[in-house]
Amino acid sequence: MVPYVQKLKQRADYTQKFNATSGRHGWLRLTPAYSLKVVEEILDQNADAERVLDPFCGTGTTALSSISHGFDAVTTDINPFLVWLATAKTRRYSPQEIDDTLTAGAYALGLVESAACRADPPPIHQIGRWWGPTSLEFLCRLRSAIDRATQGAASNDLLKVAFCRTLIRLSNAAFNHQSMSFKQSQPMLALHTNLADTFRQDYERVCSGAAENIQGNSRAYVHDARKLCRETLGAFDLVITSPPYANRMSYIRELRPYMYWLGYLVEPQDAGEMDWEAIGGTWGVATSRLDGWQPFYGFTHSHLSDVSEAMQASENKNGVILANYVRKYFDDIFGHFISLRSVMRPGGRLHYIVGNSTFYGTVLETQEIYADIMRQNGFDDVEIKVIRKRNSKKELFEYAVSSTAGT
Repeated sequence: MVPYVQKLKQRADYTQKFNATSGRHGWLRLTPAYSLKVVEEILDQNADAERVLDPFCGTGTTALSSISHGFDAVTTDINPFLVWLATAKTRRYSPQEIDDTLTAGAYALGLVESAACRADPPPIHQIGRWWGPTSLEFLCRLRSAIDRATQGAASNDLLKVAFCRTLIRLSNAAFNHQSMSFKQSQPMLALHTNLADTFRQDYERVCSGAAENIQGNSRAYVHDARKLCRETLGAFDLVITSPPYANRMSYIRELRPYMYWLGYLVEPQDAGEMDWEAIGGTWGVATSRLDGWQPFYGFTHSHLSDVSEAMQASENKNGVILANYVRKYFDDIFGHFISLRSVMRPGGRLHYIVGNSTFYGTVLETQEIYADIMRQNGFDDVEIKVIRKRNSKKELFEYAVSSTAGT
């Protein structure tokens, strides 16, 4: 490893923390989300681009940053909740729609006390770990009231975003680790919090962001990143994205409270099935099926083989399954780059923000494998640039892997 890399700092402005106070970017957090500052720096370096693609939507950071700077953008994801969120974040809202949302939010709070607004809680496993009885009752009534209080799609979506903010604020979820966890002590938040004021603050915050000026145009599609289609998506001269990392971080685990409350998940097995379809998914059945997994695209790489063998030889009982997880991850990523060729214009630029990983003391140099996958698929001028130190583990860094689409 280059010596100066070891001296890099954990730059908070290069993480999702930078997004928290940045208008629409701060509407909802997702722990693995990347910083809009990274996206904006890349956009500044590619000012002559016309259409920007993010094939791994996340919370819509790339799409929102792009249209805020006048670019046209398309973003895709296999998760319909993320596509909904990106659509809501990148939509233009008229002053009338924002006023209607503020009125509907106040009306919804007035309906919460109505007996007609009683609704059953979503089937989240051990839901009592998430919310105390008073908060849970309030959320059930509020969720029903929002649909009753809104008439237009814009107002309904904005209040649903605010509802998602409120349900997390009232929960016992903690975000002081790499992924979401639960606070050790679970205070009865309802005893210390005016629940109605919490939601009021959230929908006013969301409406403030909705008033921001949007210049470019954006579309979000439910689409498999391994099957990108030019007929559906069009052609692009710039890709800025941060795919799921090869570290068993499940987006479904992070998103499931939102997805259950908004109806994107109904049965517990739905989460595992969706994670199995996603690249890097590890939730439920997505783990159990790894035991019988076989490569589809046949991608091989010497470093990947070495890491896989080390994992299988480890004393950890999950070594074989995790080795299959890593192999499947890169086989899927290889398939993604095959399909990416069909939507890229000659000379178009690619920028992938990725992180390396460690498994049982063995470092997986993800950035090197991405660079080789790009070369194997005909992309030129491949470059790896280290961005920041990721956390307290000295081996972990975040990288930008870039290249140019060939003719």
